[in-house]
Amino acid sequence: MAPNMSSAPVNATSAPNVVFNVFEGCEHQVEGILFDLTLQVFNVIIGIPANILVICVLIQNRKEPSTSDVFLGSLAFMDAYFGIVPPISFLNFYHWHNKEVWSSIKFAYGVKDTSGPLFLSCICLDRFMAVVFPVLFGQLKPVKYRVILTVIVFLLTFAYSAAKTVGGLPNFEKVFTGEILATFTWMTMCNVCILRALKKSRGAGKDDMHPMKKRAFKIVLSILCIIICNYLPPVALFPFEDHYTPDVFRCYVQPVGFAFLNISSTIQPLVYLSRLDKVPFLPDNCVKRFFPCCERKSNEAPKKEGNPA
Repeated sequence: MAPNMSSAPVNATSAPNVVFNVFEGCEHQVEGILFDLTLQVFNVIIGIPANILVICVLIQNRKEPSTSDVFLGSLAFMDAYFGIVPPISFLNFYHWHNKEVWSSIKFAYGVKDTSGPLFLSCICLDRFMAVVFPVLFGQLKPVKYRVILTVIVFLLTFAYSAAKTVGGLPNFEKVFTGEILATFTWMTMCNVCILRALKKSRGAGKDDMHPMKKRAFKIVLSILCIIICNYLPPVALFPFEDHYTPDVFRCYVQPVGFAFLNISSTIQPLVYLSRLDKVPFLPDNCVKRFFPCCERKSNEAPKKEGNPA
């Protein structure tokens, strides 16, 4: 089954000449799979160019980077890499039937399962330290600490992806369930703490928040909403696998849960680009049409392009 390679036909790796069916085992329950496939089309059409644009913006701003740029760039690279998987997956299902390509696709889905939640957790940690513990954050500001953390995330990602590719490990799916529960809890807690700290940072006797902190408050609030939208469905559904029939879980619950997780490869770069005062490399008419908030901000007060709080 194409939406997530962990649910694909078990004989695929042992019989590379089999003609795969994208709805294998779910021929009469295709709605969940179609939903996931539809969202993956957005990752190809919109997600890939959006993530490439994010990488270009980060490279352009490399002389004045924010502390989260290492995590943002790594996340955009991984999301762009994941965006090329659906076309390759369909070609292998219906044309190539190649065992090695099949293994590389499983590896790519393992990358998506792990890299997205972990890099988002790193970004949330960076913001949490900056707002809640600014003194300690100043001591840990050198980029070397973020590079070390990035290397650790890559090692964890590749270890998980390799294990997913090999397959056959008992209760391996529980690893992903535990990871998604832990990272969702961490990201939610971090963003709630940031919002509370920003709310309390108003001056004594003042009703209005400082404009910069107000902007940061809106950014973090939007990020929290995205985290809930992308990660709450799998968090709410996957731990209760034993309560579903195998067919219902495989054909409905799993593809729908992964669909919300996978579409984050498109939503995350679009949210980042929408926060910029000006989107580079794009004609002004495109910016006005697709990023009207950027145009409003640049008209109100021309500022230097910034990164998320």
